[in-house]
Amino acid sequence: MKAKAEFSSVFFRWLNYIALALFAAATVFPFINIIATSFSGSRAISGGEVFLWPVDFNLDAYRNLFDDGQLVVAMKNTVIITVAGTAFNMLFTVLCAYPLSKSRLRGRNAILMAVLFTMLFGGGMIPHFLLINALGLVNTYWALWLPALISVYNMFVMKSFFEGLPEEVEESAAIDGANELTILWRIILPLSMPVIAALTLFYAVGWWNSYMNVLIYIQSTDKMSLMVRLYQMIEMVSPELLKSGEGVGQISITPEGIRAASIVFSITPILCVYPFLQKHFVKGVMLGSVKG
Repeated sequence: MKAKAEFSSVFFRWLNYIALALFAAATVFPFINIIATSFSGSRAISGGEVFLWPVDFNLDAYRNLFDDGQLVVAMKNTVIITVAGTAFNMLFTVLCAYPLSKSRLRGRNAILMAVLFTMLFGGGMIPHFLLINALGLVNTYWALWLPALISVYNMFVMKSFFEGLPEEVEESAAIDGANELTILWRIILPLSMPVIAALTLFYAVGWWNSYMNVLIYIQSTDKMSLMVRLYQMIEMVSPELLKSGEGVGQISITPEGIRAASIVFSITPILCVYPFLQKHFVKGVMLGSVKG
């Protein structure tokens, strides 16, 4: 019986390994295929020959993206939007979540209900645009930052994390004469690095991928974000092959190649940042979700 139980355990473990490997392969394959497509020639792409590695390797799709120089400007704009927007988000999320995590706060339940109401109900796009226009914020990045200072969901995650921290630590600091801001800055925030890292990544990815609000509120082409600019470039690609070069050395670029290069270019910065936050990411989300 013992040998049978050990065999069942080993069989079940290897079955899990195989299933997880298949799921991982199914997840990674589209990304690898996109990378291979972005570096492949038009003939191979049109013929469906690209699978896991580039065929007729070339960089023409990437050269096409950078030809007019506007993509570099769009990248700079997106970095500004992402860095400033994420900083504002984290600042106001912390300043909102910390006092609401204290049961001694007067009117705490009423404030929580008011904040929760904004998560469930909104005025809609047209009233929102009229408000932004009346404030004179159209064609400025403040039209993006101010209405999105706080994600209510992320605020509740951080609030739950703060509630899970031991109160004795704060009480001992208060006895030593520390005020609320000192306790928050020197004690609470250093203990909250996992949830801060997780929410920072959430906010940063959201700003990096921002498209609709930029399309609505930003009118100047020199202020456009990367996603809007990439979309415009993809829309400009003809269904027919794009030709570059002359004579025998003529090289063709397909719309699929341009789209693949756009996808790779847009997600690479986030992929470079993620490893530095990975060790805190899962822990922060789980710890922030313990309490409701």
